[in-house]
Amino acid sequence: MTPLPAAVADAVRALPSPASAWIYDPRAFATRLHRLRQALPGRTILYAMKACANPAVLETAAHLADGIECASGGELRTARAAGATRLAFSGPAKTTADLTEAATAAPPAWVHAESTRDLDGLAAAGHTGPVALRVNRGPALPGTHQMTGAPTPFGLDEQAVPTAVRHALALGLDLAGFHLHAVSNCLDADAYAAHVRTALTWSRHAADHFDLRYVNVGGGLGADPRGHAIDLDALATALTGLDTAGTELVFEPGRYLAAPAGWYTAEILDLKTVRGQAFALVRGGTHHFRLPAAWGYSHPFHLVPGPRTGPAWTDVDLRVCGELCTPRDILNTGQRLDRVAVGDRLVFPDAGAYGWEISHDRFLDHPAPRSIVIG
Repeated sequence: MTPLPAAVADAVRALPSPASAWIYDPRAFATRLHRLRQALPGRTILYAMKACANPAVLETAAHLADGIECASGGELRTARAAGATRLAFSGPAKTTADLTEAATAAPPAWVHAESTRDLDGLAAAGHTGPVALRVNRGPALPGTHQMTGAPTPFGLDEQAVPTAVRHALALGLDLAGFHLHAVSNCLDADAYAAHVRTALTWSRHAADHFDLRYVNVGGGLGADPRGHAIDLDALATALTGLDTAGTELVFEPGRYLAAPAGWYTAEILDLKTVRGQAFALVRGGTHHFRLPAAWGYSHPFHLVPGPRTGPAWTDVDLRVCGELCTPRDILNTGQRLDRVAVGDRLVFPDAGAYGWEISHDRFLDHPAPRSIVIG
């Protein structure tokens, strides 16, 4: 488990009771991005803002990454307002308004077209920016969410690519290349490097009617919420000598960059034992931090002593649950603690990616968590 920075612990202790908050440190994002640039020299890095759109984190990404990858018209507007000078637009089920937003952005967004319908919509909106075809190609990669290698709603079928290429060119669109996002949270550096190499080879063969300028291999650089991350040194070694022949090679990390930049904290409101299991019930839960329930894992936590009330429990295997009326509101299924009491604050590290962004905060109309930026 990632050690708890002193600045985070200080911020947690300063919270009013009952505490419930997201804490972000854009410096952790910047450190990860710098490390990624070292491993991928000369490559384009677009931040996938769907992972974390906290304003401070997004502003850091807008200034330090090469651009922002968005998945809705709303994200396009937010990224542009944050200062992003290059925008990419991905995602299925784009509306006419979404495509118009991409076409009228200044400069126009790089659009990853999921279907010929997207191409028609872009032409109708007068889009003059570059277009890449998203394609479901290649075998599935190891990770938590496979986007390719199986029937999914993402991108074009590989067999449909020649027709889509001709259609895009007939519409007068600026066809630049391909978008080949394949997986989320891949921790296997060799498998990911193989994906990059085969994506380039495949793209060169598929671009026989236009000038290939752009190959986007997507995101998927793993950062498991329990603390493990893809080995960037191994990835860099596996990509040594890669020749792109002048084609821009683009990566779209989200999770890898944002995960270490966020912590979720929740104060214990009650301690009790039910059928032999010790429970901590906290001010907060999966409506603030849904990832543990969505993935079915137990997120480790640090304990920061708070305004304790009542006796402390010692040497206890504690299950952490939230304030929702569902037995699935579980953040941790069991962690051994030497000492714990009502009023203590639990802090979940490496939670910055897909934490608050995917949560269902309207359920039961509990108060929202605070949002705190440090650094």
